Amino acid sequence: MTAPDAKTGTGDEKLVVEIIGAHNLMPKDGEGSSSPFVEVEFEDQRLRTHVKRKDLNPIWNEKLVFHVIDANELRYKTLEISVFNEKRSSNSRNFLGKVRVSGSSVGREGESAVQLYTLEKRSLFSHVRGEISIKHYVTTTTDSNENIIPVNGSGGSKKSKKVSSSIGTQHQQIALLNHQQHNQQRMLPFYPNQGEIKPLVITALPGPRPGPVLYTNGSSEFSLKETKPRLGGVTSGLSSYKDKTSSTYDLVEQMQYLYVRVMKAKDLSVSGEVVSEVKLGNYKGVTKKVSSSSLEWNQVFAFSKETIQSSVVEIFLREVNRDEYTGRVWFDLSEIPTRVPPDSPLAPQWYKIESRNGVGELMVSVWFGTQADEAFSEAWHSKAGNVHIEELSSIKSKVYLSPKLWYLRVSVIEAQDVAVINKGSGLTRFPELSAKLHVGSQILRTTVSAANPTRSFTNPYWNEDLMFVVAEPFEDYITVIVEDRVGGNDVGRVQIPVSAVERRTGDKPVGSRWFTLDNGTNNSQFGSRIHLRLSLDGGYHVLDEATMYTSDVRPTAKELWKPHVGLLEIGILGATGLMPMKVRDGKGSGTADSYCVAKYGPKWVRTRTVVDSLCPKWNEQYTWEVNDPCTVVTIGVFDNARVDKSNSNTRDARIGKVRIRLSTLETERVYTHSYPLLVLHATGVKKTGELHLAVRLSRGNAVNMFQMYTLPLLPKMHYTQPLGVHLIERLRYQTLNAVAARLSRAEPPLGREVVEYMLDHDFHVWSMRRSKANFFRLVNVVSSLVWVARLVEAMRSWTKPVCSTVFVAVFLFMVLFPELILPSLFLYAAAVGVWRFRKRPRHPPHMDARISHAETVFPDELDEEFDTFPTSRGFEVVRMRYDRVRSIAGRIQTVVGDMASQGERAQALLSWRDPRATFIFLVFCLVSAVGFYVVPVKLTVAVAGLYYLRPPRFRRRLPSRGLSFFRRLPSRADSLL
Repeated sequence: MTAPDAKTGTGDEKLVVEIIGAHNLMPKDGEGSSSPFVEVEFEDQRLRTHVKRKDLNPIWNEKLVFHVIDANELRYKTLEISVFNEKRSSNSRNFLGKVRVSGSSVGREGESAVQLYTLEKRSLFSHVRGEISIKHYVTTTTDSNENIIPVNGSGGSKKSKKVSSSIGTQHQQIALLNHQQHNQQRMLPFYPNQGEIKPLVITALPGPRPGPVLYTNGSSEFSLKETKPRLGGVTSGLSSYKDKTSSTYDLVEQMQYLYVRVMKAKDLSVSGEVVSEVKLGNYKGVTKKVSSSSLEWNQVFAFSKETIQSSVVEIFLREVNRDEYTGRVWFDLSEIPTRVPPDSPLAPQWYKIESRNGVGELMVSVWFGTQADEAFSEAWHSKAGNVHIEELSSIKSKVYLSPKLWYLRVSVIEAQDVAVINKGSGLTRFPELSAKLHVGSQILRTTVSAANPTRSFTNPYWNEDLMFVVAEPFEDYITVIVEDRVGGNDVGRVQIPVSAVERRTGDKPVGSRWFTLDNGTNNSQFGSRIHLRLSLDGGYHVLDEATMYTSDVRPTAKELWKPHVGLLEIGILGATGLMPMKVRDGKGSGTADSYCVAKYGPKWVRTRTVVDSLCPKWNEQYTWEVNDPCTVVTIGVFDNARVDKSNSNTRDARIGKVRIRLSTLETERVYTHSYPLLVLHATGVKKTGELHLAVRLSRGNAVNMFQMYTLPLLPKMHYTQPLGVHLIERLRYQTLNAVAARLSRAEPPLGREVVEYMLDHDFHVWSMRRSKANFFRLVNVVSSLVWVARLVEAMRSWTKPVCSTVFVAVFLFMVLFPELILPSLFLYAAAVGVWRFRKRPRHPPHMDARISHAETVFPDELDEEFDTFPTSRGFEVVRMRYDRVRSIAGRIQTVVGDMASQGERAQALLSWRDPRATFIFLVFCLVSAVGFYVVPVKLTVAVAGLYYLRPPRFRRRLPSRGLSFFRRLPSRADSLL
């Protein structure tokens, strides 16, 4: 791209600089963010954009127009673009980076594309990062509503024009599409449609490390949206307005169905196997095959009322090997009754079969009902007509219960009379012994018994506690094997059934027992035995979820349970805009066979699978007892891989999940929202659809619920006999295995991949993205302290003398009346809480892609997060990541070393390592002791505060004498190699 030709210059050319946006800017406001604006200088003309408050990935889309004095000289000019952070407390600004663009790279209008520039430093010590997207060209015509903000003192004659509000999302997408076309060798395509990758991430190619491109679709697609469904037949709202007589399901929308129950037949003139076919328009349901000697089916068929396209429902009977029907029974839909629970089920009746010979009767019941009908869960649904009859069980709704889990504690104390006979020489030697324990698939070992001069080598001593996870009913055995590490053989073993182990509910230890070891020979020379203490600890809660997402904190022993404090009701309404997960044979477009799984406490629920739909409607309601309000319910959406019998992949694909913390819900209020389903893939964050839920938390006893906030989160035994962090993680993995094994044997099975996703089995895996998110969470927490420190520093600077004077007066008042300090602080906190009540959050929290740093994550960081353990990447990638970890660890090492040096200097005050410094400090302590004894405390504090708050004209810029003295103290850093 070349500069404009000199011959084409007309003297009224204008240089247009479009500031599209920037991303990954350096936070400079002390709160983990910045308020950036762009300033452009060209030929003594300076213009700037508007300020984007608290945004590290700002989007401006503003045009800055400059007069070109001589177009022939443009190629020799330089365009300087700088990014600054605006400070609110003063008129100053922080430097965020700059770009210098040569005039030779400026083209004509229509020939230029969006350019991506890396921000450069202003000096050697500048801290700069990020990129900026710019488009620049020369034109002879400009719009009348361009963004032009002149900078004071720039010397330009431009007028300030009003910002155009017409520059919206469409313009942003067009700009970034041009940008993408210009960098198509480095970037993934941009997908503005539902369910595609939201951030434009750059692929990991050789060369400089790329960054993510601006996210322009707007965070509204990732936000929570309130809905107004017709719950129980009326518009949703407070629970006091619901109509319980209309349906027992008052948190879901009513769905009308035509139910047909085919019971049995008699007096048929058939000889082979017989089936019944229920036809309603284009839908047909077929019963199982039965022999002519036992004509009984007892099957229910459900047809959605919204898809009915016929006025009659017909039931045909035919033999399996014959195409013609034996007979039929039909019903007019206008004469079918409607049943609403809690009415009793409609009794089936005998109906005469229309056939050629005129014989036979069929017992049938037909009625209209809703999803609240008892037959709904067992019925064949018309929308699942393409599902093979053998796979119908895999699409039905079910309720599962996690197995009752216990912690098994085995204390291996000692063994007696253990020896090994060396078969080669016939001599007895004394081995190095350890104990190995098997419980199911869990294997643990003790350490090798240490040599002790007070004990014989035949009597090893361990005294170690080993923990296992076991599930009821107890079918496993505890196998204890004493091994010889030198010889590599078993000295003896013993098997103990888990069902025979004593249970305990407190921290009182149970009695120990001696068990005889079997060495496999009938004539044992030694009567070897082992000393064990076994107990099933029911005072613990067996953790199967991450601590921050736990849904149950009750101990295992039921006698320790407290009464429940409320009731949780969730109506799973449906989903919209799901991402296609598969392509059916004969169909070009993708589809999904989706179902929901909700987990709270030991109760798992699974909705029915809606086949071939990207906008499924479940409208199923479930209830849980709440034992602690500070718990989390998890709802996940999956694609059923078992619907297609020809599909070799039986792992259900995850579509997304939602977590709701119950303590954030108001009691007796119905929350109806659509939750975004976000999934992080190796290519970026994806929105895979929206899940529509209706949630209500009903309060039982208000006193009990408020009392729960004063009790420990976990049962008592977690504090009297605490378990280590690594031990809890290992036991949690064993718990996940036990739960997954039990639920996978149910019908329909709940796969291991579903259990792992619902229980967040990989939350502890290293992730640079999650580390950044946690760091900025910490920065947000301490931001209030930083704000206080800045306030005090602003009062010290005396830039606003009136405010500083009032601050000093308040300080002196608090010194004179210190008894008012704590009451004032608590009163201030109460006033702030009352003031924020009207602005309290009205929606439950949801997964936030911005807080999770999923929008601006680098491709290499995502690839590292999804890497296996141990790694499966190549040598160069692993070396690059290792060097990056070394760089980060080097900074942490420096910070830790500085903190250790400060502590060692404090210890050196009285250590006489520096005799002169210690002597000076002792003299200071003696003088201070006398001074503080003579001078009142209030006067001392007042003088010290006034000295600290003195105006700048009475201060010097050098460090104080006390700080200089402390920095000169020795530390042990001098002794490091």
